[in-house]
Amino acid sequence: MKRVFLYVQHLLGIGHLARSSRIAAALLEDGLDVTVVTGGAPIAGFPGPGVKTVTLPPVTSGDEGFSGLVDLQGKPIDDDFKKRRSEMLLQAYRDCRPDIVIVEAFPFGRRQMLFELLPLIGAINSTSPKPLLATSVRDILQERVKPGRNEETVDLINRHFDLVMVHGDPAFATIDKTFPLAGAIRAEVTYTGLVAAPPSPAASERFDILVSVGGGAAGRSLVSSTIAAARNANNGWKWCLITGPNLPKDEFDAIIRHATPGLSIFRFREDFASLLTGARLSVSQAGYNTVCDVLRAGCRSLLVPFAAGGETEQTVRALMLEELGLATVLMEKDLTPEGLAQTIEQALGAPRPPAHRLDLEGARHSAQILRERHRIWSRKLEPGFGKVRDRTDDHRNAE
Repeated sequence: MKRVFLYVQHLLGIGHLARSSRIAAALLEDGLDVTVVTGGAPIAGFPGPGVKTVTLPPVTSGDEGFSGLVDLQGKPIDDDFKKRRSEMLLQAYRDCRPDIVIVEAFPFGRRQMLFELLPLIGAINSTSPKPLLATSVRDILQERVKPGRNEETVDLINRHFDLVMVHGDPAFATIDKTFPLAGAIRAEVTYTGLVAAPPSPAASERFDILVSVGGGAAGRSLVSSTIAAARNANNGWKWCLITGPNLPKDEFDAIIRHATPGLSIFRFREDFASLLTGARLSVSQAGYNTVCDVLRAGCRSLLVPFAAGGETEQTVRALMLEELGLATVLMEKDLTPEGLAQTIEQALGAPRPPAHRLDLEGARHSAQILRERHRIWSRKLEPGFGKVRDRTDDHRNAE
């Protein structure tokens, strides 16, 4: 049984963890032995049943701009903390002895984790036989404004990675749309399709307006605007607000105390994807996983893309979906209770979105791609096939 070692670090929301968990489940179903290393706040239900899990001392983002790393008590992490995490990660890698290593987001993102990922890459390059090293990245990336950052990303990929798995449908978005140096990548770039959850059963409850805020660490303005809009509505709509598991408990408790009749409030719903199938309108941010759930359900969608701290990814995704007639967009800067209520009425009056043909089977395709690429990789390592370039010491110059 081939062994897979998957590293994922979620910092603010839970999107990275959710997508990686879906991929891990598909790898497991394909007959692979899967170990997932997580480094963020623990979230119940993830990575999922049957998956071996290694939990590093958790870190999260100090603010919505991802400007610093803190522990779960909000204290900035120090060098000793980083050293302990790095040693734990290396030990987990040695214990797993993987045939395939997947690093989620890096080096396109997660550069805050260089302190542990560069030593990991060094250990991978020193292993004989060397495992296949893949980066797992969404289709739309955060645009970088720091000079030289994209060049550094390409350099790291070309010297260390064997495969770039882009979790998107090229009919919707290709990586060069948000990563201008995509043409300079020498490693194989392959598209898996969008990593959506399987189709859900019919909804057990039906709501007119289903509002969700992803993980809940961001999006407080959407939560407060929803509460105010529901309080002022006099049309008998049935509202549901899912705040996300990362919203601080004191804030969630305050929201519950001020709930208005007709508005049901939950921290998390495992049947969220199912609820979408029965909703007249989904109101959400434009995160990757939520959008995949909405596309799978085929419901009307109002997107309020997260844009704090210079974030561009959700705005790009939302506007592309609006252009295809698959969503209505309300910019975060324009979000008010009155503006939200007005845009909800407009979205409900619009026709249901047209049927789309976007590939939503990215998890299953990822497993198939990795199995096939590893078969080819293994042949390259066989005596007589041709020498694989020794990259043992490349990591020393990665910075």
